[in-house]
Amino acid sequence: MGLPPIRVRRLVVAPAVVLLAVLLLTTLPIWLLLALALSPLVPGRLRVPRLVFLIIVYVVWDAAALIALAVLWVVAGFGRWIRTPAFQRAHYVLTGWFLGSLFWFARWSLHLAIDVVGTDPDTAQPGRPEIVVSRHAGPGDSFTLIHALVNWFAREPRIVLKAALQWDPAVDVLLNRLPNRFITPGRTRTATLEEQIGDLATGLDDNDAFVIFPEGGNFTPRRRVRAIARLRASGLDEMAERAEGLRNLLPPKPGGLLAAIDAAPDAGVIFVAHTGLDRMITIGDVWRELPMDKHLVMRFWSVPPEEVPAGEQERIDWLYEWWERIDRWIEENRPAPRPLWIDRGAA
Repeated sequence: MGLPPIRVRRLVVAPAVVLLAVLLLTTLPIWLLLALALSPLVPGRLRVPRLVFLIIVYVVWDAAALIALAVLWVVAGFGRWIRTPAFQRAHYVLTGWFLGSLFWFARWSLHLAIDVVGTDPDTAQPGRPEIVVSRHAGPGDSFTLIHALVNWFAREPRIVLKAALQWDPAVDVLLNRLPNRFITPGRTRTATLEEQIGDLATGLDDNDAFVIFPEGGNFTPRRRVRAIARLRASGLDEMAERAEGLRNLLPPKPGGLLAAIDAAPDAGVIFVAHTGLDRMITIGDVWRELPMDKHLVMRFWSVPPEEVPAGEQERIDWLYEWWERIDRWIEENRPAPRPLWIDRGAA
């Protein structure tokens, strides 16, 4: 389904979400009673009420963010000064507040625990811009990574992400006001895409973090097979053979990362692996996992700029070596679910 024009998204979709949030809040007891009535008919402990509650909370969260963004737009002279440094900073602060509230709710309602190991973007080299290269495993990992960068490491991320995420009105408005790039895989010529990424990565300052997901999409076995077939069809047999050794990742597309490194030669590179939310990609996945008790582990590796290879082929080989390392780490560090009663007792 194609993305609606920006006028439709701003004047129709965004107000509709705010109205929906008001409707859900004013009729919340009805929805919860209906969910409770249906709960005995569905396997799982309170699965229907939990999912209904999650959906309502997310819609209300989205609407609250839209209202705050509208206030910022008015204060910024009805958008006149929205791109100035002061208002850009205000939008990053707002991002931190709303992501912080979302993750507080996730910890409380879903018993979500997050552990960070390795060298993170705050301690790698304070005052140095970073290119953050992460695996992709659903919207949960994207939200978690940006939450970590903004709220834990005081970074201002610039992100390359899928255009389809603009269906979420708050994400659409907020990220289009900040230096980010929405792309449509398969509909943008590689040269143009690399130019956009290079432009976005140009001029990183000491607290910026350029975020890129080289896989270009979430891992599934079918996508893995198709990606390897495309490499072979392109005559990239060596890359295809290396990709066949990956069990948890799609083969990385190096063009975007190479463009970012060329545009920001003084930036370090931080590779990010994580496991724990791998199966949380769609609403159906959330449904199957409820009641939820998740332990997300994030692993950071820091590479200083002087250790980044200089040649194009050397950088491609280097990226594949890191991808193989991340794949092994994921295989070795899949956390076992913690017993729910332990979280209750700790609470």
